[in-house]
Amino acid sequence: MMRTNKRRIALLLGMMLLGLTLAGCASTGEDVGLSKVMDKGVLVMGLDDAFPPMGFRDEDQNIVGFDVDVATEVASRMGVELQLQPIDWSSKEQELSAGNVDCLWNGFTKTPQREEQMCLSTAYMKNTQVVVLPADSTVQSIDDLAGKTVVVQSGSSAELAIDELEGFEESLKELVAVSDNVTAMMDLGTGSSDAVVMDEVVARYYMSKNEGQYRLLEESLADEEYVIGFAKQNQSLKDAVEEQLYAMAEDGTLAEISEKWFGEDLTTLGK
Repeated sequence: MMRTNKRRIALLLGMMLLGLTLAGCASTGEDVGLSKVMDKGVLVMGLDDAFPPMGFRDEDQNIVGFDVDVATEVASRMGVELQLQPIDWSSKEQELSAGNVDCLWNGFTKTPQREEQMCLSTAYMKNTQVVVLPADSTVQSIDDLAGKTVVVQSGSSAELAIDELEGFEESLKELVAVSDNVTAMMDLGTGSSDAVVMDEVVARYYMSKNEGQYRLLEESLADEEYVIGFAKQNQSLKDAVEEQLYAMAEDGTLAEISEKWFGEDLTTLGK
């Protein structure tokens, strides 16, 4: 009983804290985000469809993943359908501001720049930017990557982490930006590059599917949190989605979806 009470108190506090974050979503534009979604009966989710296990295509080319399952449940509880809209991740801000998608939801990392540009949800999962190496690589530290070729997804928070690591990019032989992490890992697997910088949850998924082929550098580049991005003026839509996320955290649905994809509950909402 004590654990249940503490959890409910944490969830209630989380909902109360929503009011403290509303100023960050303020905009001079009219807030029609929620009414637009409810009127058309569809929530359009912008995502990178090559970002396992958050959102990716399975062998039958269906888009699946942790974030896809969570968003599907949220949309169902809101009484609307979920439309998955794959986008060029390097152009995600333009897709959102143009109204082509209602939200960016696919291992989307909270950053100060994104806080200024968008209305961000409360974080629901932690993440770390890591370096993926071939299992037989002699690299033992970030400094050892000097003179090496490193691959990163264009427009990703991994790319931002590299930008913020002073002197790192300059020390490399080459920093190659590619469209998605599938391509990045293919380059690493063929020996075209020496390392990939990417989200830890994605890296561990690849490692689990290719046991013994890769390893992670012990040093990480940045600690992060996953959020959902909405247009700056669409505070009402953010609130409606968050309401369902908190309900899913309280009734255990969020934990169940996490256990399906990760074998454990990695979510942080309401905890």
